[in-house]
Amino acid sequence: MLDVKCIIFDCDGVLVDTESIMISVLLEMAGEPAVIDLEEALKLFSGRQILETIKILEERRGKAFPENFEIEFRRKAYERFKQEVRPIAGVSELLSTIKLPCCVASSGPREKIELNLQVTGLIRFFEPHRIFSSYEIDSWKPDPGIFLYAAKSMGYKPSECVVIEDSLAGITAGLAGGFRVYAFANGYDENEWIDERVQVFRKMSELPALLGI
Repeated sequence: MLDVKCIIFDCDGVLVDTESIMISVLLEMAGEPAVIDLEEALKLFSGRQILETIKILEERRGKAFPENFEIEFRRKAYERFKQEVRPIAGVSELLSTIKLPCCVASSGPREKIELNLQVTGLIRFFEPHRIFSSYEIDSWKPDPGIFLYAAKSMGYKPSECVVIEDSLAGITAGLAGGFRVYAFANGYDENEWIDERVQVFRKMSELPALLGI
């Protein structure tokens, strides 16, 4: 049985179903679907910092976006979140049964994390001080900084924590930080998770048995 003392959840794609919303808004604003399709975009951009994503898109299209592109993207995406975001299937039930300390560690801005957790009703599981954003420490996945920051803030060593992720960038970050990583197979990047250290699962209901909790 694993000696798990703390569970660190990614947010987008693990707790809330936002990835497809964000990418669709991004591609709509880019206005050039031939540059990259939705399926490839989900694989390439999931878990990445938005500025890195924008840079990749600019390289693909061969020209820069307007200066206010990021601000306008966030505005449109947040409006869509308020109307469309949903919790990942089974995650509310999972969080209701977990007795261990748990937190959220995301590459997104804190405003975005809190908005999506509030809309989906999941924020009650992570208040008041269990939400950690890469923007607070200026470190983004696949760098392990956000997970190390979350673990330290929660009072645990990496070896005492497990990371729940769904993106290649996040999985890479967790492994680099010395965490045990559980990959939620939501369809993105799954074929790239070729590492014996990663435990893949497909339903949130499977997680308690895998963790022995």
